[in-house]
Amino acid sequence: MRLLIVEDERRLARSLARGLQAEGYAVDVCHDGTEGLRLAREHDYDLVILDIMLPGLNGYRVCAALRAAGDEVPVLMLTAKDGEYDEAEGLDTGADDYLTKPFSYVVLLARVRALLRRRGRSAAPVLRLGPVTVDRSTRRVERDGAEVLLTAKEFAVLEQLAERAGEVVSKTEILEHVWDFAYEGDPNIVEVYVSALRRKLGADTIVTVRGAGYRTADRGA
Repeated sequence: MRLLIVEDERRLARSLARGLQAEGYAVDVCHDGTEGLRLAREHDYDLVILDIMLPGLNGYRVCAALRAAGDEVPVLMLTAKDGEYDEAEGLDTGADDYLTKPFSYVVLLARVRALLRRRGRSAAPVLRLGPVTVDRSTRRVERDGAEVLLTAKEFAVLEQLAERAGEVVSKTEILEHVWDFAYEGDPNIVEVYVSALRRKLGADTIVTVRGAGYRTADRGA
């Protein structure tokens, strides 16, 4: 899952990014609304965490511009303001949720997970790939009922494949959703994580489609 944080309080932005990266999310960060809108338009994010009081374009305008363009990416708005009219304005511009500063990181993480679960086909909290189950809410993976321990990044790669069970997912698509845009390492890192998942979950869990990418079994197969 790839997230965008648009927050001009740099210390807060860094803290949120570190916490979310530790959970296995790829996180891009910027500090003004104009740049945030550009990034959101250019990349396929799974969720945007958007401050309201931003230089350039404020969060209301960024969210409204995304919705006007037909972009339905989930938006979690952050603000130092506190009042029902501020919340109403944020929701009226198309935000999906609203959090007032100061907030608990645990609460923010729960809101992020809830919004990601609601999005499109990823709404199912538990994904099944034959004998493998992927519980998105608890981040627990089992094969034949036995828990398999994965690192945060291994889980993120598996989740990306499981969301599109039965489809071919390219290496580039996995990189775009699991690593942030600043990643400049070897793209073959994807193969390293796929190999690790096969060792832990069984060689039949992920199939290589030569020249195209990877595919898991259809859900429930």
